[in-house]
Amino acid sequence: MTEWFVLGLAMVLACAVVLTVTVLRHRRVPDDDDTSQTPDVLEYMVMMVGVVYAIVLGLAIAGVWEARGAAQDGTRDEAQALHEITRRVQVYPADVRERVQQDVRQYGEHVTRVEWPRMIEDHELTDRGGELLDTLRQDIAERPPANDLEAQTYQPLLDQVAAADEARRTRADNAEETLPGVVWFGLVSGALVTVGLIFTLQIRRSAREMLLAGTFSALIAFLLFLVWNFDAPFGRSTAETASAFQDLIST
Repeated sequence: MTEWFVLGLAMVLACAVVLTVTVLRHRRVPDDDDTSQTPDVLEYMVMMVGVVYAIVLGLAIAGVWEARGAAQDGTRDEAQALHEITRRVQVYPADVRERVQQDVRQYGEHVTRVEWPRMIEDHELTDRGGELLDTLRQDIAERPPANDLEAQTYQPLLDQVAAADEARRTRADNAEETLPGVVWFGLVSGALVTVGLIFTLQIRRSAREMLLAGTFSALIAFLLFLVWNFDAPFGRSTAETASAFQDLIST
């Protein structure tokens, strides 16, 4: 069974149970029952729906915000590891140093100009990016140290390449959108129910009530837009979260 089928079945069963119990209970109520002694639950139900939806919406915002922060931290770690390589390789001869720095520059340019837009649109990385990182690793690993200073720098350089590779794999894992479709169904349907319940409270056409209703609806729309915007861990455009690699290219 798919999650949508389970969700629909659970909702139908919940509604059926509540309606059945209400109908059976109503049939057992005597005709002379004094309803004035029974509190009106309409306002209470409206309040509880609003509270529950606010909690769900708050959890969604917190989740996408945390995912965005983790994605940005991973990007900074990857860019910092590459930056360390360009600095530590200074002890090598000029030809080796320039080749390694060129490898880092090519990788950064490819990530920024090619891989990042594809990651945002298709939620996947390119094979070319992995090949460029492997080329960087080979250029460092296949050149044996010529003196003690290079020997001391050799292993830290490989460690930085491994750190960049690990951050790249984490970036691939985080490329997908944070919230699944079933959560979005709950957020949108909950917003419609919450806003729709305004009309059950005998809202009139006074300026104050219309202003409050419009403001409340606009707030719900803004919060949903906020969730949608942060649902993409690496942003909706390259300029939002690729600044770390852009700074790497410019150095």
